[in-house]
Amino acid sequence: MYFLIIFSMCVILFSIPIVYAEEYLVDIPFGAYNPELNTPAEVWYDPPQMFITVGDAITWHNGDREGHTVTSGESSGRFGWMNNNDFGKPDGVFDSGLFKPGESWKYQFDESGVFSYYCTIHPWMEAVVIVEKEIPNFPHDATGKQLEFPLLQYTPDRNIEVNLTWDPPVIRTHEKVQFVYQFYDPDTNSNLAKMKYDFIIFQNGEKIFHDEGLSQIGGDYRNFIFDDSGSIVIRIQKIHSSSILAEEGVTVRGNIHNNEQRSVDFTTVVYDNPEKTNHEIYHTKPAQRLEIYYELMIFMIFIPAVLFIAALLWLKKKPNFSQSTPGAVKI
Repeated sequence: MYFLIIFSMCVILFSIPIVYAEEYLVDIPFGAYNPELNTPAEVWYDPPQMFITVGDAITWHNGDREGHTVTSGESSGRFGWMNNNDFGKPDGVFDSGLFKPGESWKYQFDESGVFSYYCTIHPWMEAVVIVEKEIPNFPHDATGKQLEFPLLQYTPDRNIEVNLTWDPPVIRTHEKVQFVYQFYDPDTNSNLAKMKYDFIIFQNGEKIFHDEGLSQIGGDYRNFIFDDSGSIVIRIQKIHSSSILAEEGVTVRGNIHNNEQRSVDFTTVVYDNPEKTNHEIYHTKPAQRLEIYYELMIFMIFIPAVLFIAALLWLKKKPNFSQSTPGAVKI
């Protein structure tokens, strides 16, 4: 009896998919405490921008000579704190409190989003964490149920069978997706060509694509690129045979007036694409900037000086037309 219970528990445990979270390290380098333009620190937090997945954790290690905080919110920037003593605006998502040199602090991100953070003691120190949703490696519907291609749906009158697949199986933003579908007679399992239909995509409750089509032997397809993430509905409606085939006596069973009701829906989810998205770059090198200012000053002084000297030389070599021109009258 006990053996059966233990065996059943093992079967249940091993049947649950295991998700492995990742752990990352961000170092606070020596010199981050110094707001001057030239410091030993190349960045305030290293790295200053992190891309992780929901469930991952980050550990911040203080390698500087002073204590720091890791506080979510908006900092006052490099010079803002000097003008009005503004030391930033925390948003309450996370706050390490003060941790001293050689100490560390860890936080796990359980929600997706963009999280800016800074040090409340040294508000010029700022960085960002971009937390992406975990993307599964299998297709599924809007409820999360795994799907197997081709998907199969019958119209309400059960006179037409619609098969659908899409590639890639997991849909991401900014990536071309091809939807391939076919129409069949359920009784004869024969392919129905020359079928008219409307192909519609809804996302987050709004219609984002609508096109009319006429299928050929083997079906039809549509390509689409999603700009936003979220659940989608692929609807194929108004399915009926073309008028040409109807004249030839080849029709789909059922009343032609029921075309409006001949509709099938498929659902899935579009995920944010971590490889094809633009994120703002935050302070990749916030410290070493004084040299750039010197270079700009040299450039601003050197170029006008060169132009001025060139103008003087040109004026000096300019011919005197009053002396070289025949018939000129000297005054």
